Amino acid sequence: QVQLVESGGGLVQAGDSLRLSCTVSGRTFSAAAMAWFRQAPGKEREFVAAISRSGGGLYYKESLKGRFTISSDKDKNTVYLQMNSLKPEDTAVYYCARSERIMWSRSQYDYSYWGQGTQVTVSS
Repeated sequence: QVQLVESGGGLVQAGDSLRLSCTVSGRTFSAAAMAWFRQAPGKEREFVAAISRSGGGLYYKESLKGRFTISSDKDKNTVYLQMNSLKPEDTAVYYCARSERIMWSRSQYDYSYWGQGTQVTVSS
């Protein structure tokens, strides 16, 4: 059984940085697309960033390029999301997702496995 566990969220001030972690268990870490999504109160879940199944492609929500960085450590079975210069509008629950069927995708419906989410709150 695949399990994804996120950590690293918290309450920070605008301009601060956070690094989220997502550790995968129950499957080979590689050979899967990994992604981060977020959902703010009253809004739909949206794509943040992804690493392709090959590991060679990194993809971002256009407006987050330059502030957010996705990376992975296969030895630790973990994918990270480094978030810099955080803004109040980044406040959301951040979810890690995994798919073994696709190379990568911006659509939440293409991902089969999800973590429980970690809350990120950015105060102004």
